[in-house]
Amino acid sequence: PKMKEDNCLHAALICLGMLCYSHAITTEKLNHTRPSLHGHHEKGKEGQVLHRSKRGWVWNQFFVIEEYTGPDPVLVGRLHSDIDSGDGNIKYILSGEGAGIIFVIDDKSGNIHATKTLDREERAQYTLTAQAVDRNTNRPLEPPSEFIVKVQDINDNPPEFLHENYHANVPERSNVGTSVIQVTASDADDPTYGNSAKLVYSILEGQPYFSVEAQTGIIRTALPNMDREAKEEYHVVIQAKDMGGHMGGLSGTTKVTITLTDVNDNPPKFPQSVYQMSVSEAAVPGEEVGRVKAKDPDIGENGLVAYSIIDGDGMDMFEITTDYETQEGVVKLKKLLDFETKKSYSLKVEAANVHIDPKFISNGPFKDTVTVKISVEDADEPPVFLKPSYIFEVQENAASGTVVGKVHAKDPDAANSAIRYSIDRHTDLERYFIINAEDGNIKTIKALDREEIAWHNISVFAVEVHKQHQEAKVPVAIKVIDVNDNAPKFAAAYEAFVCENARSNQQFITISADDKDDSANGPRFIFSLPPEIIHNPNFTLRDNRDNTASVLVRREGFSRQKQDLYLLPIVISDGGLPPMSSTNTLTIRVCGCDSNGSLLSCNAEAYILNAGLSTGALIAILACIVILLVIVVLFVTLKRQKKEPLIVFEEEDVRENIITYDDEGGGEEDTEAFDIATLQNPDGINGFIPRKDIKPEYQYMPRPGLRPAPNSVDVDDFINTRIQEADNDPTAPPYDSIQIYGYEGRGSVAGSLSSLESATTDSDLDYDYLQNWGPRFKKLADLYGSKDTFDDDS
Repeated sequence: PKMKEDNCLHAALICLGMLCYSHAITTEKLNHTRPSLHGHHEKGKEGQVLHRSKRGWVWNQFFVIEEYTGPDPVLVGRLHSDIDSGDGNIKYILSGEGAGIIFVIDDKSGNIHATKTLDREERAQYTLTAQAVDRNTNRPLEPPSEFIVKVQDINDNPPEFLHENYHANVPERSNVGTSVIQVTASDADDPTYGNSAKLVYSILEGQPYFSVEAQTGIIRTALPNMDREAKEEYHVVIQAKDMGGHMGGLSGTTKVTITLTDVNDNPPKFPQSVYQMSVSEAAVPGEEVGRVKAKDPDIGENGLVAYSIIDGDGMDMFEITTDYETQEGVVKLKKLLDFETKKSYSLKVEAANVHIDPKFISNGPFKDTVTVKISVEDADEPPVFLKPSYIFEVQENAASGTVVGKVHAKDPDAANSAIRYSIDRHTDLERYFIINAEDGNIKTIKALDREEIAWHNISVFAVEVHKQHQEAKVPVAIKVIDVNDNAPKFAAAYEAFVCENARSNQQFITISADDKDDSANGPRFIFSLPPEIIHNPNFTLRDNRDNTASVLVRREGFSRQKQDLYLLPIVISDGGLPPMSSTNTLTIRVCGCDSNGSLLSCNAEAYILNAGLSTGALIAILACIVILLVIVVLFVTLKRQKKEPLIVFEEEDVRENIITYDDEGGGEEDTEAFDIATLQNPDGINGFIPRKDIKPEYQYMPRPGLRPAPNSVDVDDFINTRIQEADNDPTAPPYDSIQIYGYEGRGSVAGSLSSLESATTDSDLDYDYLQNWGPRFKKLADLYGSKDTFDDDS
C-alpha cells in the first residue's frame, strides 16, 4: 500500500508539472510575444520631434513546481522580443537571485530552465531581471525588466509536534470533558495552497479514558470517576495528519503522560477493631505505652490523620498524640499508675482526616474509631511517704531529745514490707537531729538557736527492710520558734558631740536599737536611764515611742577644760515575754562650736592653742617647719657627698674616656685610653682596634660569629661579646711590660688624690667645719683641721 501511494503521488506530480509547463508556454505566447516597437511623436519647445521607445515585452511571474526529480531541467518559461527577427543578433541575459546557478537562459531562444531541485520551505520565490542586448555590441535593445519565479508547493512535509513528550495532571474523579492539556503540531507546507498544511488531530492510544478535539488538539477526560488509587498514570498517543485527514496525507505523533492527582476521597480506616497494650505501674508520665495507625490510601495533606481519645475510663490517665511522620497515634502515660488500685483501662480512640474536601463529603464520614485496652503490670515499687513533704516546728533552746515530729512511709506492694528510716547526713552536717529507725520520730540532739539558723532543711530516707535497693526520700523542713533570749542593743556604736555653748533641753543625738529575736519578742523598745542617774544633772533622755530615743542637754555651760568626755548609761528593754533589757553606754564629747552650732574642735589642747592662733595660722607654721627640715636634710646630704674634681677641657677637644685605676695611671692627661664613643657606636667598628701605647706583634682578627648584630640594642650581648674577644685576643692588655707613671699629669687643678702629705702641705682648703660634725668625725677633724689647731694639739 505504501508503494502504491508513492506511485500515485509521483504520477500526480508529473501531471501537475505538465500542467504548469503548458501554462507557462501559453503565458509566454500570450504575454511575451508583442507587436513590433513603434514610436510616439512629441513636439518639443523648439519644434523638435522627440521619439519615446516602448518596451516590446511584458510579463508578471513564472511558476515552477518544487521537488521535481525528472532527468531533464524544468522549463520555467521563454523570453522573446518582437524585435527578434530570428537571425541570432539578439542575446538574452538573465540576472538576479539564483541566475546562472539555479536558473539558466538560452541566450538565443530565451528559454529559462531550472537546473536544481527547488524546496519551497527553504525559499518560496526568486526575483530575476531579464534584458535583450545586441550580440555583437552588447548594446541594450530593451530596458531591463524584473519578474518573479514562484516555487509551487507540494505536500512534502509531515506535521511535527512542538514536543516529543508531554506531561499533564488532572485530578482524579474529574467530570467527563475536563480539559487536561492542549497539544499543537505545525506543518512546513504552504497553508495558502491546497490542504497540505490543514491538520486534523486524533487519538491512537489512551481510549476510552481520554479523547482529543480534532481541530484544536485539546485532550479531555472521557470516563467519569477515574480513581487514582486504582490507576495513577496513563500513556496517550496523539496523531496530527495533514490534507485534512484524508488519505494520502502525512502525519506525526506525540506521547502524552497523564497523571491523576489525589483528592481526599477516602476516609481513614483502622485495620483492626481492638488494640491490646500493657504498661508497668513504675512508668513515669510521658512514657510511651503503644501506637495505633489508621490507613488512608490518599496521599499528602489528603492523607493526614489526627488521633484523639473520645471515651473510656482511662481518659484521665492516658493521652494520645499524632506522629505526622509515620501517621501513627502515640498513646502515652499521663499520670502515675498503681497496680494495686486499678489493673486495666479502656480507651476509645478516633482517627479523622485533617483536611476534608466538600466535593466528596458524601463519601464520608472521614473518620474511624477503635478500642484500646491497656493492662497495668505490677512492679516492685519503693516505699511511699504519706506526704510529699513535711514541715515541723520546735522551740529554740529546747532540751536535747525533744520530739520534733514524725514521718511515715509504707510499701505499696502487696507484700507490705517493713520500713526503716534514716536521715541524710549531707543535709544535717551539724547533727542537730536524730530519727527513730522503726517509727520515724525525729528528735533534737542539741539545743537550737533561731538567731543562728531559723530553718533546718533535712531529708529522710525510707527503705524496705528486705530490699535495701528500694528506697524513698522526702524533704523535711523544721522551723525553729523564737523565744525571747536576746536583749536589745544599740543599733550602732554611737558617739555623741555636744557644744560648750549648748542650750538647755537641746537635742544633740537620736539613738535606736536592734534585737536579734523575732519581731514578736523585739520592738517596741523602751529607752530609759538607770534609776541611780535618773536625775543626771547634765543630760536627760526622751523616749520617742517609735523605737528611737533622743538625748537632750539638761544644763548650759560645758567646758572642755574641766571635763571633755561624759559616759551616759542607757537601759533598753524589748517587748517580749518575759522582757529582756540591757544597759548600753553612750560616749559624749564636749566640743567647741561657732555661733551657728557647727563643730570646730573637740580636744582640750586645741582649745588652749586657739586662744592665741587660728587654725590657718597653725597650719602655716607646721608647713614652714616641714620645709625647713627638708632644707636641712638636703644640705647635710650634699655636704656628705664626695667632692668631684673640677676638670677643665677645651671646648674643641671634649672627649669621654674610660679610665682604669687598677694601677697608678697617667692621670687625666692620659688620653690614650679606650674611647667611650666606640661603645656608643658599635656599627662603626670595622675591625680590631689595638691599644695605642704598645704596638702588638700581630693583628688579631675577631671571629665573625662573635660580632653583635648591627643596630643591636642589647647592651648585655654587646658587653659579653667584647669580653669574649678580649679573653681570646693575645694582643690585648695586660701586656708583659712595666709601665711607670712618675707624675700626676700636667696642669691638673684637682691636685693629688693622696692624703699622705696633707698634714704638712699648705692647702687653701678649709676643713674647720669637721669640728662641728660630732665625735664620730673627731679623728678626721684632727687630721684635716686648721694649722693652728694642729699645732696646739701637737
